[in-house]
Amino acid sequence: LRKSCEGGQGLGQCRLVDIASASNFHCFKLRHFHLDLRLNFAVKEITGWQVLELVAIQPGVQTLVLDTHPSLLIQSIDCKVPGTTGAQDISPSLVYRVDPFTDYGSSLNISLPAYVIRPHRIWWLDAELTCGQTRPLVFTQGHSVCNRSFFPCFDTPAVKSTYTATVRVPEGVTVLMSASRSAYSKQDRVFQFSMEYPVPAYLVALVAGDLQHVDIGPRSRVWAEPCVLTCAVSKLGGSVERWLNVAEDLFGPYVWGRYDIVFLPPSFPIVAMENPCLTFIISSILESREFLLIDVIHEIAHGWFGNAVTNATWEEMWLSEGLATYAQRRITTEAYGEAFTCLETVFRLDALHRQMRLLGDNNPVSKLQVKFEPGINPSSLMNLFTYEKGFCFVSYLSQLCGNVKRFDSFLRAYIEQFKFSSVVAQDLLDFFLCFFPELKESCVAQREGLEFERWLNACGPPLCEPDLSAGGVLTGPVQSLCDLWASEPPDPEAIANFNLSSWSTFQTVLFLDRLLDRSPLSHEVMGQLSRCYSAQLDEMNAEVRIRWLQIVVRNSFYPDLPRIRGFLHKHVSGD
Repeated sequence: LRKSCEGGQGLGQCRLVDIASASNFHCFKLRHFHLDLRLNFAVKEITGWQVLELVAIQPGVQTLVLDTHPSLLIQSIDCKVPGTTGAQDISPSLVYRVDPFTDYGSSLNISLPAYVIRPHRIWWLDAELTCGQTRPLVFTQGHSVCNRSFFPCFDTPAVKSTYTATVRVPEGVTVLMSASRSAYSKQDRVFQFSMEYPVPAYLVALVAGDLQHVDIGPRSRVWAEPCVLTCAVSKLGGSVERWLNVAEDLFGPYVWGRYDIVFLPPSFPIVAMENPCLTFIISSILESREFLLIDVIHEIAHGWFGNAVTNATWEEMWLSEGLATYAQRRITTEAYGEAFTCLETVFRLDALHRQMRLLGDNNPVSKLQVKFEPGINPSSLMNLFTYEKGFCFVSYLSQLCGNVKRFDSFLRAYIEQFKFSSVVAQDLLDFFLCFFPELKESCVAQREGLEFERWLNACGPPLCEPDLSAGGVLTGPVQSLCDLWASEPPDPEAIANFNLSSWSTFQTVLFLDRLLDRSPLSHEVMGQLSRCYSAQLDEMNAEVRIRWLQIVVRNSFYPDLPRIRGFLHKHVSGD
């Protein structure tokens, strides 16, 4: 996406051009849309109709263009035209055509109802692919541009609207959607949903299957298949309400009402998705309490950064992910202390620099404002730079304030100013300089080597990183053990002084990642590592085990190769 205006203007003064969308969204105001769906698990099909409530905002517009997908079959389109005073409304059938656009979508030229959805970015899982292996399950995943295969839409984050949905299901199926209100008629097996706050198309989500719930707080419940539910509740307990309270103290009221979580089978294509009111998260993460904690807190942070205030362009995804990562770490600092947050940040920044070494310093995907050409799927641009380079820039802005609490106040004001709207980077930076006029007067945006424009458009690693020395009490032992294994030969007695079973998950994965960075290792060292840790690591969570297996593969250590088969059998399923 690109702004067709000069820099320095806010979103309201720009006309956005979204090259990932075929729609003419700038010609219409989308007030609301309604979905009426029927789920058929037997043939893995969703049928139904859709109504869009539109107002033309440009005179003389003759064509409505929506994003769609070849997997979505349009049967007919009608248009209800309001009559003049005293006259009846007229509902003519419309002529339409579907044109090619990209490999991830098509353009639908005209208007709505009656369509059939066949699987593309809708995951129909047979019973054997679910956690309980008793009943089938279906879910959608809209980010970034996948919901055009679910329903015709303005599939761009620049457009937000409210929506309602009616979903008819077979007996025994529970449906959830990313909606603020819901109701169920048992007699008719019909679920009704309403999202009363404006959201972009990619945040509309649906899951249906054998789902049960347990309340874990005054505004939160956990949903999962019965075989997963007890574990999920025990891992989260009362933590979610605590995290929400910390976030509200930092960034202002949580505006979405409920914060529920649904755990999905391992074939869920990402770790977690911040669908408003209903976070989707992969069930395999329950093995690691620390990764679960971080990922849920990150999705909570999106309630402010990404959902309430959204990046208007996919080229500036860092506005959601970088700010949400910063907010996540403010929450963990308040809840668990600075050392823990610094450890997790060191682990992530290590991964960023590892990716940088693979890509090279001049790779354009390392820019915060990534420019992509027509036909490129925005989902392919999701990478660590979006999160961690974005986080470093936000941290730099915080450092300029001289006080983290002052920056918290700025973020609260930013949310209040732009709530339920979509923004570009210039909106954030202009608001920042207006909020801190003394920084504007001192020309911090043009500080040599750290210019805001360079942060946004330069390739390579972050221009600076936050001080993480407070994590030394946790990262220091990790580096010391890595250094011992790098010595020639490793000293077994010194190594024996380190007990991995007493370490946190983030310490252990940081250690293994740094061993992987030092690979290839000699066969003798691999043998010693296997004797010291292999059996012990087998008892740890998947985040730890997969890293040991990466070391095994990188070093062609054949004695431990059978462990890879067992890991894949447990954690990989088709979609």
